[in-house]
Parts: sequence; structure tokens; C-alpha cells
Amino acid sequence: MESWNCIEPQWPADDLLMKYQYISDFFIALAYFSIPLELIYFVKKSAVFPYRWVLVQFGAFIVLCGATHLINLWTFCTHTRTVAIVMTTSKVLTAVVSCATALMLVHIIPDLLSVKTRELFLKNKAAALDREMGLIRTQEETGRHVRMLTHEIRSTLDRHTILKTTLVELGRTLALEECALWMPTRTGLELQLSYTLRHQNPVGFTVPIHLPVINQVFSTNRAVKISPNCPVARLRPLAGKYMPGEVVAVRVPLLHLSNFQINDWPELSTKRYALMVLMLPSDSARQWHVHELELVEVVADQVAVALSHAAILEESMRARDLLMEQNVALDLARREAETAIRARNDFLAVMNHEMRTPMHAIVALSSLLQETELTAEQRLMVETILKSSNLLATLINDVLDLSRLEDGSIQLDIRTFSLHAIFREVLNLIKPIASVKKLLISLNLAPDLPDYAVGDEKRLMQIILNVVGNAVKFSKEGCISISAFVAKSESLRDPRAPDFFPVPSDKHFYLRVQVKDSGSGINPQDIPKLFTKFTQSQSVAAKNSGGTGLGLAICKRFVNLMNGHIWIESEGLGKGCTAIFIVKLGIPERINESKFPFVPKVSVHHGQTSFPGLKVLLMDDNGVNKMISKGLLLHLGCEVTTVSSADECLQNVSPEQNVVIMDVSSPAASGTDMYEVAVRICEKFTKRHGRPKIVALTGNADKVTKDNCLRVGIDGVILKPVSVDKMRNVLSQLLEHGVLVETQ
Repeated sequence: MESWNCIEPQWPADDLLMKYQYISDFFIALAYFSIPLELIYFVKKSAVFPYRWVLVQFGAFIVLCGATHLINLWTFCTHTRTVAIVMTTSKVLTAVVSCATALMLVHIIPDLLSVKTRELFLKNKAAALDREMGLIRTQEETGRHVRMLTHEIRSTLDRHTILKTTLVELGRTLALEECALWMPTRTGLELQLSYTLRHQNPVGFTVPIHLPVINQVFSTNRAVKISPNCPVARLRPLAGKYMPGEVVAVRVPLLHLSNFQINDWPELSTKRYALMVLMLPSDSARQWHVHELELVEVVADQVAVALSHAAILEESMRARDLLMEQNVALDLARREAETAIRARNDFLAVMNHEMRTPMHAIVALSSLLQETELTAEQRLMVETILKSSNLLATLINDVLDLSRLEDGSIQLDIRTFSLHAIFREVLNLIKPIASVKKLLISLNLAPDLPDYAVGDEKRLMQIILNVVGNAVKFSKEGCISISAFVAKSESLRDPRAPDFFPVPSDKHFYLRVQVKDSGSGINPQDIPKLFTKFTQSQSVAAKNSGGTGLGLAICKRFVNLMNGHIWIESEGLGKGCTAIFIVKLGIPERINESKFPFVPKVSVHHGQTSFPGLKVLLMDDNGVNKMISKGLLLHLGCEVTTVSSADECLQNVSPEQNVVIMDVSSPAASGTDMYEVAVRICEKFTKRHGRPKIVALTGNADKVTKDNCLRVGIDGVILKPVSVDKMRNVLSQLLEHGVLVETQ
């Protein structure tokens, strides 16, 4: 008999099951109804959500599912047909909406996947941007360090301070264990350890400059990693159990002044480099980063620039010190030269005055003696005295002119004058001397030579007279020809005078004067010496001892002042010579006799020979000069009143006097200036034609003296010494023209 051991499971009662289903459907419906509310809140708060209509559809599906479960609550008990219809309708709608939602999700999923892909792309972009920002921050940090290091390096222009500051700042910024600088030696064959950061190695250690590792570093401007065991990197003690840190080296250009191309300077010289070695700590696994290497390279360039600035500053300071020393020396030399010039001028002024005083006595007394009855032998002696006195006076004039020419104090007296009259006057002065030596003198003035010119009449006449005088002096027989014409442009340039640059113009012309003689001639090699002061040709000096060697030297300087050129041509001894000079003269704008009252100079042998009844007031503080001048005037028939001081002169001057002659070389005994005396005389007489003519007697007839005389109203100047003929000439001019043309 089979037996079954079946145990019936203890399932809940039907009512209890229905009750559980009822409660579950209630909570399911409640949950379904709460979800749309949450979706509505989400959609309301999310303004950028792109699928709002999908959420609305999904909410409707959930609402219908909830409604189905809610309606199902009434099916657990007896229910009506209406409930069944509502339940069926709800389930149909739920099925339709669920199918539509499922189909829509199939369409939306690819879009959602593409959004996810875009999100990953943006994440990658964000990561790359973060890396770039990191690089930018690193570069900014590197730039900050570079600016800081550059500021520290350029805070001084001392080379030792620059290099030491570089090592210290690099060690602090990069946390280096050691930093060293190897400098090339003077020979350029070795590198010498010159600066270290920690002072762990003796400075002065050297290594050959042609090591492969050094050539590798010098061949590029980038920082190069080198072995810690190479000679230039063995600068720290043994690291023990730690691996030595990485080492980099970079070249530092050493720029000098010759490395800069300026104008026509030579090309760049061979560059020299120093070597900078930087070492990371041995007790860390740290490595060199790219931005750190860039920092090292930039600092090396900045050090090179700072060193070049320091080198330029040192050169400029040395040049400045040298210039200051030279300026001090030049200033001292200038003061010494000025002192010497003042001493020379004072000496010349004193000597001029002191020498002309006895010369005045000799010439005046000799000329007076010459006017008396003399034997032939006595007249020859007197004429010799006069001739020697005139030569001495000429020498005094030449020395003074040369002195003023050398110190630049002499200036040309530019005025309009008669050019033809100068040549005729020179001819009249030279003819008596030439006739004694039986020399024939001819004057040839070109037709195109202007009658009037603008220039220094006195200096031009002095040049012509000196050149013609030399021709007469060194010619024993034959003839002397004087030619003057306007130099053409093609004949102006002379290869013997490369510094002479004539410039043609409508406002001036160049006068060319040639004086040709048949005298003793000169060796061509001796010609350049003729224009050197106190120098004469040996062949000429041996035969003539009457010259001082000053005439042509002074002529050359006067010609140079007139923007001209002078030279001498000769074929040799015994063949004569030709003196040629060219000077620049102005062309008058308009020749008008009323505007330019040229007063012809009275010759020595013309005019009145005596002046009976002419009243002259003579003022001179020197007794000898006063006696001699009075003797000259008395010899000419004048009535002379002599005074010794300015006060006496002012007291005695009256309309009865015709001429007042006063010595202006030195102040009178009362201390009153002679120019002031002339001013007072002019003020004393209201009308110019009612006052006497005032003549200055002086030993210095320079431009300053003349200007002072003209300024105070003096009518003329007489240069000592004065002979009878010169005094006669002076009085004749005063009486005839009312003014005194300068008398030498």
C-alpha cells in the first residue's frame, strides 16, 4: 500500500491575498501619480532641457499606469460593467501610450548617445585647456623669475657683481646645489673656474677649452645636459649613496666693443664664450623641466647683455677719465699759452713804446740835421742814419704785425678803396730807390681791372710794397715788371696750394699780381723756406744782409687772411724770379664819389714846405719827445705851445689853435685818459669847423687804437717815429682835406 507524505503549504487565505493586492495597487498608484509631479517640477526648473514633449508623453504613460492600478482596486469585489469598461479603456490607453513611448525612445537614444560623445569631447578639450593654462602659468612664472633675475643682474654695472648676483639668484630660484662660471683665460686656450655659488671649490682651477663637452655647449645657444662626471661638472663632494643630480651647461657670450659693427669698423671679431654650469641637488629625483632650461638660456643672454653694458661703461669711464686728464692738460696749456701771449704782448707793447721813443728822436733830429747845410760826407752820414732808422722802424712794425697775426688778434680793415691808386703809389715810392740802382720799373694794369675794390687797402699795399721791395733789393741791374689783372677761373687752382679753394661769385673777384725781376734768382729747393719767419735762402743771405726774413712770412699770412695764395717761381741762381699772389677782393655795389670820398695821399715832395703862422698845441708827458716834436714844428714855421698834462691841455686849448697834437701812448700825469681829453675838447667847441684839428701821436697804430681815435672825434693818427717830411705831409693833409690819411 503506497502512502503519500504530503504536507499542504500554508498559503494565506484568499481574502488576505486580495487585501495585499489591494494595498499594493494603492501604493503603486500613489507612486505613479507622484512621478509626474516630480517630472513637472524638473521641467519647470530646467529651462534648457531639449526633450520636454518626451517627458510629457512619458508622464502621461505613468499617469495611465497609475490610473490602471487605481481602477483595479474596484475589481477585487463585485463590480459593475461600468468599472470593467473604464478598466478596459484605461488599459488600452496605457498600451497605446507605452508603445508610442517605446518607439520614441528608439528615436531619442542616438541623440542621447551623440550628447554623451560631445560631453567626452568637451571633457578632453577642458583637459587640454587645463594643460595650456598650466603652461601659461609656468611661462608667467618663468617670466617673473626672468624679470626678477634681470632686475637683480642689471642693478649694477660692475662685472664681478653681475656674475656673482647671477649665480646667487639662479641658485635661489631653481634650488640648485651648485652653480659655477668658467671664464676664458687671456690666451683663450683654457677655461678658468672664476665664480662658484657654494665656494666648495678653489677658484682658479683650469680645464682645456677644446674638450668635446665644451665644444658641444659652445656650438649651440641652448642649455645642454652634460654628464655629472665631466671635468667642468666635478664641483661638489661625492654624493655617497645618492645618485648625482642632473647637470646642464650653457654658454655666455662675452661681447666687446669690437663686436659691434659701427660705420667702417672691421667686421665682427671671433666671439669668446664663458661657460655656466648648473647642478640639481643629489638627494632628490628631480629633473630639469623645459621652462627651467628656457629660464637658464634667457638669463645667460641677459648676463651677456649686462656684461657688454658693463664693458662699454668701463670703456666710457676710462675714456672720460682720459678726456678729463687731457682737458686738464689742455686747460693748463691754454692758460700757460694765454699767459705767455699776454706776457709777449705786454713785452712787445712796452718795447714798441720804449723803442719808438728813441727812434723818434733819432729820425726827427736826423731829418732836421738833413735840412741844414752839410758837406757831402756829412750828408752821407745823415742819410745812412735815416736809412738805418727806417729799417729799424720797419723791423719793429714787422715784429708787431707778426705777433698779432700769430695770436689772431689782427683783423682786416674792410673798406672801399681805389685799386689803381695803390699801384701808382707803390710805383712812386719804389722809383727813387730803383733809380739809384739804375733799375727800370714798368707797371701793367689790365683793362678789365676794376678801378675800385672792397678790402684792406693798407694790408694789400703792404704786400705789394714788400714783394716789389724784395725785387728791387735783390736786383743789381735789369728791369722789374709789375702786372695786375683779374684772375680767370681756370688759372685760380694751383697744385702747390691744395687748401686754396677759390669760389667764383658776382660779389667778388680774385686779383692776381705778378712781380718779375732779373735779379740773383733762387734755388728751387730753397723756395719753400722763404715763407718761414726769420729764414732766408743761403745763397741770397750770403749776398744781402739787409733782411730779417719776416717780410714774406708776414705777406703770406696777410694773403691767407684775404683768402688768397702766394708763391715764388725761379729757374735757378742768376735767372731772376717771379713772385705771384692772388687775393680775394669785393666788388663795390655802387661807385659814388660823394659816398666814397677817396683822399689822395700827399707825396713827400709835394704840398706846402712851411706853415708860417700855424698855431699848434702840443701835449706830451715825455720831455724828450715833446722837445723833438716841437723842434720839427718850429722848423716848419709853426707857432707851438707845449703842455705836459691833460688839465693844461684843456686850459690852453682855444679857437685860436689850428691843430692839437697829443701823445696817446700813455696816460698823462694827472691820470686822465687821452681819449677823454679829446672828447672834452670836442664838447668844448659846439661847432666842428670852429674847433682845432686833433691829431694823435702814438707808437701803436693797430685797429683798436684807430677805432678809439675815430670814436672820440680825433681827425688823424701819426705813427712814431716822425721825420720832418712826415710832419710836413701831416700838416699839408690837415689843411687841405681836413682829415689825416694814415701816415706810416
